[in-house]
Amino acid sequence: MQLAEITNPAPARVIVSTRQIQKPLVQVYKAWTTPSLLKKWWGPKGFTNTFNEFHLEPGGYWRFIMHGPDGKNYDNESQFVTIAPLRKIVFNHITPPVFQVVASFEKAGDNATLLTFTMIFDTESTRQKLQQIVVPSNEENFDRLEAVLETM
Repeated sequence: MQLAEITNPAPARVIVSTRQIQKPLVQVYKAWTTPSLLKKWWGPKGFTNTFNEFHLEPGGYWRFIMHGPDGKNYDNESQFVTIAPLRKIVFNHITPPVFQVVASFEKAGDNATLLTFTMIFDTESTRQKLQQIVVPSNEENFDRLEAVLETM
């Protein structure tokens, strides 16, 4: 996958999850960009993380292991494409399944943030195969993010 943001992908390759979070944009963005916070909430319910590398800059890598509630470990490697502070984070998930994430942050009133989490898969068939897992997992991920934000 190129180190470039994918523009105008075919809709059949895309999954979009959104949530309005009742916390200020600065706080939500901080939870995404501070490894000690991010590792507390990243992933579906029941998962924990071990971060091995997190370089939040274009071309920087994010390497970590997700530990599933079933005892299995899932290696993850991503490379950051775009970092637009307080607006957008784009990264390529390199380990299969391959996809690009565009996380967008918008102010939604004085103390709320609209988070848009767009996943662009390498193929339509990959998206179709993973949609039933990804959509509820993204919601669990947002739930976990909100729980961490409550502790900040």
